[in-house]
Parts: sequence; C-alpha cells; structure tokens
Amino acid sequence: MADKARVRVEATRFLSFFEAQGAFVVEADVLQPAETLLDLYGEDIRARAFVTHDPDLGEMMLRPDFTVPVVQMHMAEGAEPARYAYMGEVFRAQDEARHRASEYFQVGYEVFDRAAPIEADAEVFALLKEVLAPLNLRAATGDMGLLLAAVRGLRTTERRKAALLRHIWRPRRFRALLDRFAGRAPLPDGRAQLLAADDPFDADTPHIGLRSPSEIAERVVALREDAVATPISAQEVELLDDLLGLRETTANVLEHLRDIAVDMPAIAAAVDRLEARAEALERRGVDVARLDFEGSYGRTSMEYYDGFVFGFYSETRPDLPPVATGGRYDALTRVLGNQNGDRRDIPAVGGVIRPELTLELTGEAGQ
Repeated sequence: MADKARVRVEATRFLSFFEAQGAFVVEADVLQPAETLLDLYGEDIRARAFVTHDPDLGEMMLRPDFTVPVVQMHMAEGAEPARYAYMGEVFRAQDEARHRASEYFQVGYEVFDRAAPIEADAEVFALLKEVLAPLNLRAATGDMGLLLAAVRGLRTTERRKAALLRHIWRPRRFRALLDRFAGRAPLPDGRAQLLAADDPFDADTPHIGLRSPSEIAERVVALREDAVATPISAQEVELLDDLLGLRETTANVLEHLRDIAVDMPAIAAAVDRLEARAEALERRGVDVARLDFEGSYGRTSMEYYDGFVFGFYSETRPDLPPVATGGRYDALTRVLGNQNGDRRDIPAVGGVIRPELTLELTGEAGQ
C-alpha cells in the first residue's frame, strides 16, 4: 500500500498538470446525500458504498466518486464550456475483491462542452495518455453508445428494450434476459404456473411484501403480454453478439461496424461518431491504428457512462486495477439538470487517475 503522503504529492502533480491545461480546480464534500445516488442507480449502489445517517441531513454516503458532485456544481453555477480538475479520496466497498482498497485517491479532469463533444472526448483521452506516457500503459477503448443504440433499435416491445437497457451494465443479467426474450431460455421457476392461473390471487396464502395487490396485478398483466410477444430474432441476437465480441484496433473496427450497421441501421449514427472521434484523436497525436477497441468495454463500470469509454492498464502488472478510466456521461447531466425542473443538460466527458497505482508502477510507493 502506498504511503498516503506520497500519494497526495503524486496526486498534486497530476492536478497541477490539469490546471495548466485550463481546468478550474474544485472541491467536493466527502459526505454526499444518499438520496441522489439512490435515485440515479437504485439500491444496487448500497453494495458499493459506505452509508451513514446524520440526524439533520438524513442518509449520507461517503463519496464513491467525484463525477456526481462536480456535475451538480456545474449545473448550479457553471459557465459553458467548462473544465474542472479535482483530487481526493473516494470510498468503494469491495466485497467481491477483498484484495482491493476500499479507500483510495482519484485525480480527475472533466469537460463540459456543448459545441464540440467529439473534440472533448479526444481532449480528455489525449491528456490522460500524455501525462501517463512514462508508464507505457495499454489503452483500451469502447463506446457504450453503440450498444445502447443497438438495443433501442431491436424489433421487440418497448418493455423488453427497457429491461435490457436497465441491465446493460450487468452482463450476466443482460444475457439471461436476451436469451429469454429470444426464446432460447425457459421462463423462471414458477412464472409459467403464475401466468397459467386464471386468478393469481386465488391461493390460500397471506399477502406478504411491499407491493400492493394492484401493483402485483399490473405486473402479472405485463408478464402475460411479454409471454405472447414475438421473440427477438436470431439475426438480431447474432448481430448483438457480434457487436459485443468486437476486439480490434480502432482503425480496423470501423469497417466491421459499417458491415453490422447494414443489418442494424440503428447504430449508424453511433458509428459515425466513433469515426469522427478517431479523426479527432489522430489530430491530437493518438495512433488509432494501434488503439484497442472492445465492443463490451465499459459494461462493468459506473452506470452513468453512455458513450466513449476508456481505460489505461499496466501490461506488466495485470494484478492491478486500471490506472486510469473515463468516459462520456451525457445522460447523467440530463438527469441531474432536471432534478429541480430546470430542464438543463450539457454533454460531458471526464477521466480519473489513481496516483497510488502510478507510484506502484514507478516503484516509489513506499520509498
């Protein structure tokens, strides 16, 4: 474990770099209102966050990252375009990976730019690549926008598409739903019996649970409608699998994506954006002929990424988590901008570096 004082010095070095690029340095409270995060991500966030209760403020969380408070800050008082930088501890519970730290530093750079979002993507990626260049890290990229567009374009019910979109960031649950909606998997245990019953409430059992009888009845109606819906076609499932399985360089993947878009036109606009981004990256000196692209990249990250996603990894230390990650989160600004009925949103992209990992890789963590 890196010494905290050294980590802070390393974090300050990165923060100074971002400030020199024109970023405004901001602070964020360590304690964040739990209600905001729960509204955004649902109860799943509880498994990854430290929750406490304040007698005056109510339920609070130790900040799991900086993005949400920075977006809220910008929506409240920020000018456009805007660039922000920050540093400090974040806190994540690690039940499934006990060897990983539950408290660690992040240094971040965020860009809010309505006029040139593609250029902003390239800017954030290129700056992180530049400041991390001495470490010779492998960069991986993806685009959640491609998968989101593909799901929205499926020839199936809106309810099924909503379910798939909700679980895009949970690959196993997404696969189970896709197989069921395609007729490749049986109904869950007990559901066939429930749907076959003339009256699901005609049973000698007490009513237990938070859902009211009317809510249960609505759910049964929805399940019956889903049971008779036409399965998602084998061709569409194959196209989705092809998209998810892509592992190419950015230069090579575009031709493959154009081929997929012929049969899945819903992704055409996302492919256009990827091509424009590749050109913007090249203008900033990034060799896209050697830049890795993965169709599934970003699906296990924070759930607010909805476009370009990326990470930097040490190939000599595969035991370490990514040294830096980032991505586009336009939908998050839309949700937070509409919380008070303001109907405000702005395209946004950012990235974070973990300074204790850069120290680990340079051998200076405990010196």
